[in-house]
Amino acid sequence: MSTEGARERAEAAFKRKEEARIEGTKAMVEYRAAQLAMREKTARLRTLRLLRDETRKKAAPITTHRPA
Repeated sequence: MSTEGARERAEAAFKRKEEARIEGTKAMVEYRAAQLAMREKTARLRTLRLLRDETRKKAAPITTHRPA
């Protein structure tokens, strides 16, 4: 009877460890996906900002100082 109880406890402990490992793997996949999404978003926004700045630079009126 005691060996049966020990076996059940060991199986329960194994099951908990296995579930923790699976959850850890899922969390890491989600974390890496979030990192990738953030890098892609940052790159896209940087490109848009540079394009906006370049457009503003080209559209700025050219001012010349003329003596009065």
